[in-house]
Amino acid sequence: MDAQQLDRRRTILRILRSGVVHRQADLTRLLRDEGYEVTQSSVSRDLRDLGVLKASGRYVLPPEDLTRTHGDFATLGQFVRGLRRAGASLTVLRTTTGAAQSVAVAIDRADWPEVVGTLSGDDTIFIATASSRAQDELVARLQALFRI
Repeated sequence: MDAQQLDRRRTILRILRSGVVHRQADLTRLLRDEGYEVTQSSVSRDLRDLGVLKASGRYVLPPEDLTRTHGDFATLGQFVRGLRRAGASLTVLRTTTGAAQSVAVAIDRADWPEVVGTLSGDDTIFIATASSRAQDELVARLQALFRI
């Protein structure tokens, strides 16, 4: 990655932190206003490489500073809507439209011992555990994190 690309990506993060951006075209325009020569495809590639996702109609930064055991899920909590058990080892987490992937990535990165794996769609995450006891631990953790 060259210095110009690194600088542009830092600018993208600053723009997204400072306000709500709903469309790539808006972000492209903001970057051009700051003097960057960008195309929508280069902005799309930057967003993907930075881990930025679209949720609830706006771009959302990935959770920062995830630790291996106690991830910072505060920024994602606003997108979580519900939790249900589906059998003894499958838990279903519901989110707002477009947010499931961001939440699933945070869960995967947290590397919780009770989680075998996740599968996410647009607004639903399936979380597999190895046993009903592991599921109990997961459900307690999720309820505490997301206050659901």
